[in-house]
Amino acid sequence: MQLDDLYRRVIMDHYKNPRNRGTLDNESVTINLNNPTCGDRIALQLQIEDGKVIDAKFSGEGCSISLSSASMMTQVVKGKTYEQALELAERFSALMKGEEVEFEELEDIEALSGVNKFPARIKCATLSWNALRKGIEQQQQS
Repeated sequence: MQLDDLYRRVIMDHYKNPRNRGTLDNESVTINLNNPTCGDRIALQLQIEDGKVIDAKFSGEGCSISLSSASMMTQVVKGKTYEQALELAERFSALMKGEEVEFEELEDIEALSGVNKFPARIKCATLSWNALRKGIEQQQQS
């Protein structure tokens, strides 16, 4: 099996069977973002306690890249401190720029590495990560 085929399968698995899709019952930070160029939209909810992301859920509509990226992101940030979560977001941005990045925490994220070959799709992949950054920044300011 080709690596591209494997990556496509991982992306489609997260798209068809999203992890952490839904809403949080607990008090949480909600960030709504959309990508006007393609219509993707996401509502990211973060339960944050003592500077840590305790839980993360998302809802919204979008392409397979956008929703699978949100699924992967919500998996990897749980239990992370603000600093760790922001570092993951920076590493994901580097991956989208074509830089060599490893994600030991969740190998599935590497399946999105091919997105950088399609500049119009980078915004799809980074939408949920931008919501994560915005949510943490809001929490740090309050």
